[in-house]
Amino acid sequence: MNFIFISPNFPNNYWNFCDRLKKNGVNVLGIGDAPFESLTEELKGALTEYYRVDAIEDYDQMVRAVGFFTFKYGKIDWIESNNEYWLSQDARLRVDFNIKTGPQKESEIEHLKKKSSMKKIFENAAIPTARFHMVSNIAAAKKFVKEVGYPVVVTPDAHAGAVDTWKLNNDDELEKFYTSAPAGNFIMEEFIDGEIYSYDAIIDGEGNVLFESSTRFPSILDTVMGKNELYYFVYPEVSEELSEVGKRTMDAFGIRGRFVHMEFVHMEKAKKGVGKKGDFIATIASACPAGGPSTDMMNYAHSADVYQIWANMICGNKDKKTKKGKPMYSVYAFRRGNRQYAHTNRRILGKYEANIVEHREVPPLDWEHMGEYMYIANFDSLPKAQAFTRYITERR
Repeated sequence: MNFIFISPNFPNNYWNFCDRLKKNGVNVLGIGDAPFESLTEELKGALTEYYRVDAIEDYDQMVRAVGFFTFKYGKIDWIESNNEYWLSQDARLRVDFNIKTGPQKESEIEHLKKKSSMKKIFENAAIPTARFHMVSNIAAAKKFVKEVGYPVVVTPDAHAGAVDTWKLNNDDELEKFYTSAPAGNFIMEEFIDGEIYSYDAIIDGEGNVLFESSTRFPSILDTVMGKNELYYFVYPEVSEELSEVGKRTMDAFGIRGRFVHMEFVHMEKAKKGVGKKGDFIATIASACPAGGPSTDMMNYAHSADVYQIWANMICGNKDKKTKKGKPMYSVYAFRRGNRQYAHTNRRILGKYEANIVEHREVPPLDWEHMGEYMYIANFDSLPKAQAFTRYITERR
């Protein structure tokens, strides 16, 4: 099997996908814009060959790269990046090189790129979602607010986490937004009070779920806009309710043969026109793995190897190959550089030496959303994991 992995060096833990494919006997061919010398030794060892392009966005260069690998190694069986940014280009390359695995047309994934398109899929599948209005003019916005009430949340229609996000609480803030709104397509949604839960899964080509996981987040909106510390927990189990709505969402979007990530708000109180307390309200659907260290944390939480499960799925083998070990609550937490904290890093590492599996400085590009210093730790109970987050974020 010949598998082309696009941008295998980003995120930096994606070398694991390539490594597990290689261990399954796959010929792994990488295309990226990073110099070969900058790749980690683990990634270099997992790749049969690497083709460097000046820019992955340059489609002509990508066609030449895929053409080179096709000429040298024969028919390509898979092209994949596992990265939301490249989904459309992945699909276009599959069509041009007659590769039948994965989405075949850009139009097949358009509904996964825009929140407004997702809303239509959710609605058709009877999956609850927040009411919305496409930002146009202030008169239309006020009419929408009259229907749903304040606060409302404005984000780019092409969802990008919490980047360019506004939470508007009253008419003054609404008017201020319209006087300074940037260009682009934005969507305005009613605010749903509750914590965010993700449903993460590996699904084979027939729609069978080979692995599922759940992550609980605080309100990312409050974290970014309030500049608070962030922490989130990967659970060792998935509730029946979340599993059910997650599977229905995958079916609604027709997602097959992929690692997927869905997000839902767990309603803390009923809201007329939306749902009752305890309902899961859909926010986004993604045909890619969760970002950052989340895949590693799933391994800790489930005593599994999600990279191997994914590689087995690619190769038509449904063996989950779980590790031996006790399931844990895996927690990510960070601290900001401009805060005075009660406990030093040395004290934290001493107190939680048996639990912390990773700690490091965060690259400046990610400071706003991921903090300046991060920790990943594992615990055998949720209360212990919560106590850890309180300890490292406690201020003087």
